Amino acid sequence: MSDIAASFVRQDLVAERPAPVKTSGLVGFVRTRLLNSPTNILLTILGLLLVWYTVIPAVKFLLVDAVWSGKDRTACLAENAGRPVGACWPFVQAKSTQLFYGFYPETERWRVNATFALGAVLLLPLLIPRLPAKSLNAGLFFFAFPAVAFFLLHGGGIGGFGVSWVAGMLQLFDESVTGAGAALLTLSKTSAVAPLLWVAGKLIVLVGALIHWLALPFVLLRDGVYGQLSRSWPEAEFLAQALRVTWLQDVRPFWIDFVITTVIVSLILFVIGGGFRTGRRPLIVSLATFAGVAAVIRLMDLDHGGLPIVDTRLWGGLLVTLVIAITGIVASFPIGIALALGRRSTIPLIRIFSITYIEFWRGVPLITVLFFATYMLPLFLPGNFTVDGLVRALIGVSLFTGAYQAENLRGGLAAIPRGQEEAASALGLSWWKTTSLIVLPQALRHVIPAIVNSFISLFKDTSLVSIVALFDLLGSLRAAFADPVWTTPSTAFTGFAFTGIIYFIFCFGMSRYSLFVEHRLNAHRRN
Repeated sequence: MSDIAASFVRQDLVAERPAPVKTSGLVGFVRTRLLNSPTNILLTILGLLLVWYTVIPAVKFLLVDAVWSGKDRTACLAENAGRPVGACWPFVQAKSTQLFYGFYPETERWRVNATFALGAVLLLPLLIPRLPAKSLNAGLFFFAFPAVAFFLLHGGGIGGFGVSWVAGMLQLFDESVTGAGAALLTLSKTSAVAPLLWVAGKLIVLVGALIHWLALPFVLLRDGVYGQLSRSWPEAEFLAQALRVTWLQDVRPFWIDFVITTVIVSLILFVIGGGFRTGRRPLIVSLATFAGVAAVIRLMDLDHGGLPIVDTRLWGGLLVTLVIAITGIVASFPIGIALALGRRSTIPLIRIFSITYIEFWRGVPLITVLFFATYMLPLFLPGNFTVDGLVRALIGVSLFTGAYQAENLRGGLAAIPRGQEEAASALGLSWWKTTSLIVLPQALRHVIPAIVNSFISLFKDTSLVSIVALFDLLGSLRAAFADPVWTTPSTAFTGFAFTGIIYFIFCFGMSRYSLFVEHRLNAHRRN
């Protein structure tokens, strides 16, 4: 056996073989991806030519030949610089405040910075999956932050609270309904269908009377708290004297309204939550929420007028772009969910309304929606009710984008197998729990790319608000071009390049984060 084994032992060294083809690193990438076939070689050459004729001149214009300092247009002229002049960055530096804040008063711009900083502090923990307290953070960002941001950016104080707001809305609704009924009764005197109009008018007037008596306790309470007894309705005088609420005039009216609202809302949540058995947690959450609201009101001095009011016509630049984009994104999402679920509803009225809404808003361009919201919406409102121009644009953008989000979400809902709902039904889950815990999360996971694509499109479409006299980032840039101090051949290219970089940073950031979320939520589908 030893002789046989020894016959297989090599006596000479093996000759050297050629090195293997490198398939890793830069050389391997070029060999296997760029030059591995005639077609790829041709595409590589075309790509290099494209980079040579586009990227290289852009870098040269923006960085190499750029002018970085100067006080006026003379620094950006070739005859004064003695060399080819690229981007005129002193123009961007001189107009940076206008591009970021518009015509917002300089002494109040700290409010814009504080709003952006607060939004970033609340948003970042939501974007990081491992951080705790997501529910609390989401509540602060989606509910508390918009109110705080409004009073920071716009200014002003709070003249009333829950009781006053409810009384005012009910009174406005009562006046609108009663006025419509009276108009029908007047029209019935001369119309050919007088009996039908008379019956409709009487019914509407009856509804108005019911709203009138429903609002009476709130109006009485409001007028008693704010010392305006008998000014609204004659019935309030008798009831106020009977209830002896005039002593409330000696106490701070706003905080009395606040305490009454806190007690009413907390009791309602306590009863709905199950009383002493299971309702103590909603009660504690309600009291803690109102305590936080009270702290914010005192901190911002909202009960004494708050910060100075800055009219939205002075807003502009990146401020307007972010306000419209963020508000549109946040507001359109629940609208889209409601419409997508409504379109699949088995109730004909809800389904027909959802389909009509979606098809109508998807059938008109955004420019038309902005014109309608800005110039025609006030015609449909009562004479004593006005809406700010920026708020009109926000409403139009949110309603428009909500229709597109509905179709995106409907595609995700259609991708969920029927067996998911049947299994949930077999387990005894209600429709609400089935939709919110099983169907909707899976549908949202399927349509993450489509949803983020709509968000990116909305962020870029904010530039359309300039046609309704709102100066967003591009609108402020075009206004800056009118300054003769900075009129040079390269000013326009520099300004558009700067705004393009800003748009790219935000859009690219949303795109990359959506890929991260999609990769994380679809971990079970990876190969």
